Parts: sequence; structure tokens; C-alpha cells
Amino acid sequence: MSSTDCLFCRFVSGEIEPQVAGETTHSLAFRDIDPQAPTHVLVVPRRHVADAAELAAASPEELADVVLLARTVAEREELGGDYRLVFNTGAGAGQSVFHAHLHMLGGRPMKWPPG
Repeated sequence: MSSTDCLFCRFVSGEIEPQVAGETTHSLAFRDIDPQAPTHVLVVPRRHVADAAELAAASPEELADVVLLARTVAEREELGGDYRLVFNTGAGAGQSVFHAHLHMLGGRPMKWPPG
């Protein structure tokens, strides 16, 4: 998939406007359209990479930025430090958009193990 065909790249470029929850120079956070918790935000790198491992290989600093933006959004949402961060890698793990993205979920008790 080229970045021009990527939904999240279209969010990053502003072609489609998501409900933004936060942003940095390297990352964009927006609300999930099918939330699985009261707070469900996706944090994506502005760079198009397929998954978290590819992002880590390309730029550990940008991977760290994604995680730090998730923390900032969780603080703004007043989750009290109780939230879950999830990267799905590959279709078999539930990844449906092949642009690296971190799910930040909170606002309810999280059970273990998930799914």
C-alpha cells in the first residue's frame, strides 16, 4: 500500500480530519471511530511505516514520541495513570490499517488476558 492510499496518512495530511486528541512534530493522536473503551485514542507516527517494529527500526525517537504522546493524552483525559497501550502487528493480530498505530485505552477496568 502506498502512503497515498493509507487512511492514516490522509489523517496526517489533513485530507481527512479526524477528531484530534493531541499532536507533536512526529505524531498525531485521534479518537478511534469504533471505541473499545470509554477513552480509545489511536496515536500514529506522521511517517508512513507498516507497524511498530518497522517504526522502531526506522526511528526509535519517533517510536518514543508515539508512546509519550499517548501518555500526554491519558493525562489530559484524567485517566489517573490507568490505561492500556496496544500495538497490533499483522492481520492475524488484528491490525487492519497498515500504518503503525498505538491504541491507548482507558476509562474502565482492563481485564487480563485480553482477547
